[in-house]
Amino acid sequence: MHGGALTGWLLMALCAVSGAYCLLRARSGTPRERRTARSEALMGFGMAAMAVPAAVLSPPDWAWAVYAALFGVAALRALLPALRGGHHLHHLVGSLAMVYMAVAMAPAITGSGGGGHAGHGAAAGAGGIPLLTGALLVYYAFYVLGSAGRLLPGTVLAPAGGTGGGTAGGRGPGGFGGGTDGRPELTTACRLTMGIGMFAMLLTL
Repeated sequence: MHGGALTGWLLMALCAVSGAYCLLRARSGTPRERRTARSEALMGFGMAAMAVPAAVLSPPDWAWAVYAALFGVAALRALLPALRGGHHLHHLVGSLAMVYMAVAMAPAITGSGGGGHAGHGAAAGAGGIPLLTGALLVYYAFYVLGSAGRLLPGTVLAPAGGTGGGTAGGRGPGGFGGGTDGRPELTTACRLTMGIGMFAMLLTL
């Protein structure tokens, strides 16, 4: 990761833990809640894999095509649910952002011969589209602020389905969905962590 190996390891650990917690959430709840948890687990583990410091592991060139294809399929699966809005729309944006980063970090696109992880560094500056990167940074900045606001004392967290009480039918500041299990604050914390991770990774493009 750009910014040092320690930053990469920390980001990898946070995303991996978030992904593991999402897998635990996928063991219970309604089919819709389990599907949401699986999507978030995929996002967490995908981000963790991308965050491994280049000095430790430089993935083969084809790995970035696999990332792009994997999250492209995830984006297609999220497309119809996203029409209903809510957190499904965030899943669609996240999947498309992962496709974008995988393409931008690919050596064939960036012109870097030092492996795909070189895309995290300054050599990948030409790999991203500044306007698109900026738009995603703005989106994730607002997402992080909205998620952080839900963790403030006195904020009522409700299921993402909007069946409980709370602010704006179970959504916090910015209209972001809440948790999907009995510990909504942990779910929100995981989403906050992955939002911060996505913001940090976009900064390196």
